[in-house]
Amino acid sequence: MAITAADVKNLREMTGAGMMDCKKALTETDGDFDAAVEFLRKKGLATAEKKAGRIAAEGIVSTVISDDAKTATIIEVNSETDFVAKNEVFQTYVAGLAKQINNGSYADLDAFLADKSEIDPSATVTEHHKAMVAKIGENLTIRRFEKVTGDVVVSYIHMGGKIGVLVEAECDQPSDAIKEAMKNIAMQIAAMNPSYVKREEISDAELAKEKEIIVDSSLADPASLPKPILSAVFDEALAKELLSAEDKATLEEKRNDKYLFNFLTDAGIQSFRDVAAGHKAEYLENKIFAGLVEGRFSKHLKEICLVDQTYVKAEDKESVKQYVEKVAKDNGCAFSIKKFVRFETGEGLEKKNEDFAAEVAAQMNK
Repeated sequence: MAITAADVKNLREMTGAGMMDCKKALTETDGDFDAAVEFLRKKGLATAEKKAGRIAAEGIVSTVISDDAKTATIIEVNSETDFVAKNEVFQTYVAGLAKQINNGSYADLDAFLADKSEIDPSATVTEHHKAMVAKIGENLTIRRFEKVTGDVVVSYIHMGGKIGVLVEAECDQPSDAIKEAMKNIAMQIAAMNPSYVKREEISDAELAKEKEIIVDSSLADPASLPKPILSAVFDEALAKELLSAEDKATLEEKRNDKYLFNFLTDAGIQSFRDVAAGHKAEYLENKIFAGLVEGRFSKHLKEICLVDQTYVKAEDKESVKQYVEKVAKDNGCAFSIKKFVRFETGEGLEKKNEDFAAEVAAQMNK
């Protein structure tokens, strides 16, 4: 009998097996669904590993710290649904993975997956993971981990495992007060998401790239250009007849109106952007424009560098750097933040909105 896309779709949803495997099973069994399910099971295709095609964008971040607070591990394991992420069995499993990594020494994720599982010594981490997928009933992905070692390390978990942070510090006299301060900084990192500890960590190439972005974005926002430059942009756009009659009339009527750009068309604003971009080298020599760029660049660095950020719990707008220095002085010790790691569940992943019928039809037509 003829095998339709709908038949393959139904078998896939029943078994979790791959589409082409489902098509083959139905072909081999002449469209008998019960026989096709048995065929897949005998072939080992209706098992947990066939769930791997599903997008796992939920899950949790978990951390573990050694008893001496000198070594810590952070791990992200993804699931398909938030419901599973809140499941105690899943959370215990993830915590066990973090513990094994913290106790061991793994060059990368592949080395960890190939090692014997401490949770089930009779299997590798990968084999035990497949068993957990079958038990829980969803695709699970051990996505990433990082291990940190230093004088003192603390961790912070936010929103029940949606965000996890490790903070490593250099400190000659680690104490509960120092750990409390580090916990506060970990909360800052969770909330403000910096990219670096300090500016010195940013390479010259990255700094140049960031400044170039600031320059280009400034030229692309003509409304924020210094008035002398903006006036020259207006004049050039008019002289070259780049504006529509509508935008030309608007500019003539509202040239000095601070809300001018609210009345211009998108095409008109783009004309001003094009004019400004054509004078990029010239404007960089202009002290007013250069000052605008430097101001925005400095503000950007304060946002991406942890120690330059305003400490969120401070009442007097002190920076994180000033807070750390105050803690060091109050506790009579050398104390500085060396490194942090921040994982946010599912960052960079996209949930897949599957149209199974369309997907099956596309595959069968190949």
